[in-house]
Amino acid sequence: MQPKYIIIAAAVIAVVVIGIAIGAGMRLPSAGGNIGVVEITDIIYTPKRVVKELYDFGDDPSIRAIILRINSPGGVVAASQEIYDAVKCQQGKKPVIASMESVAASGAYYIALPSDIIVANPGTVTGSIGVIMEWPVLEKLLDKLGIEFETIKSREHKDIGSTHRRMTDKERQLMQGMVTDVYEQFVEVTSEHRSMPLDSVLKYADGRVFSGRQAKEIGLVDTLGSFETAVEIAGDLLGIEKPNLVFAPKRLSFVDLLLKPLERISLPKLYFVWR
Repeated sequence: MQPKYIIIAAAVIAVVVIGIAIGAGMRLPSAGGNIGVVEITDIIYTPKRVVKELYDFGDDPSIRAIILRINSPGGVVAASQEIYDAVKCQQGKKPVIASMESVAASGAYYIALPSDIIVANPGTVTGSIGVIMEWPVLEKLLDKLGIEFETIKSREHKDIGSTHRRMTDKERQLMQGMVTDVYEQFVEVTSEHRSMPLDSVLKYADGRVFSGRQAKEIGLVDTLGSFETAVEIAGDLLGIEKPNLVFAPKRLSFVDLLLKPLERISLPKLYFVWR
């Protein structure tokens, strides 16, 4: 076979393989009705994919309900809040059911709150209502290595959170104030969506985690069950006996694979995350 035909054949095969890979997550439309499944896994660093899927499913007339399939310890505060907003925007448009797998804690619990129904396995790890902010302090290590930093800044607190020196007492108070403000936002949102008085939420909002069964007893989730239970609930809400599940196509980003580990040790970030 001539080289040019080999190249053409290889290109055709590549296109077919890519097409299969992209289409693997999608299923054919169902006469009964489709349910879009948005998967939220690992630590939440960026909201982009999840938000896009939520709005795509929300705007698609063939999708009659959305299931959030959550298996995450939470993540960056702003990213969790953007996903929360996208879930909330579906209210009144179509039912949203949150299905918690092994863990749906902190920011992952936060994004489940606007759902119409929250389903957790009895052994799901959930809760962890709280905020954390942390970064390494390398001051002693740098001293041993003889490395110093020169800092020129516009005002007093411009380098707050620097890794090469400890914070002053005043800086610690400022950072604590910010963490407390975001924590209060979390408590208020939980109180709103779970129809619980603030005092009741505060009793459990100290960062502790709960099993799914414990969370149901105190009102943080609605019912116990698996992902299949969530599918059945969605079907019952829509009057669909055998709903068709539709998954958004997955696209692998090598840039994300390279950058995600670096994000964990870079600049300070506010986290809704269970450690």
